[in-house]
Amino acid sequence: MSLRPRAPLKKAALRSCASIFAALGDETRLRLVAVLCAGGTLSIAQLTAGTDITRQAVTKHLQVLAGAGLVRDVKVGRERLWEFEPAKLEEGRRSLDAIAQQWDHALMKLKLTVEA
Repeated sequence: MSLRPRAPLKKAALRSCASIFAALGDETRLRLVAVLCAGGTLSIAQLTAGTDITRQAVTKHLQVLAGAGLVRDVKVGRERLWEFEPAKLEEGRRSLDAIAQQWDHALMKLKLTVEA
């Protein structure tokens, strides 16, 4: 294992990831992302079917997710359909991987210091 850490995340990357994790920090929004991942492109009526969440509430949650770049809407006729955008979630995963590598590096240095 190399003792050279990866470059720290830049402020812009951290800011972008913060909006991703903030959006996913809400249970309803996390559920909406899971449903969109499993079900493809869905309308608000389809997203609210079988739940006690109002269409207005789901719309607000979808707007937060869209602001974070996790979902997007597509207009089909008079209907607005929503779909998951995997690129932003992948960006968040890469950021978590970078943070994990930084911790691995720090822990390896600590281990080498303690064992010396």
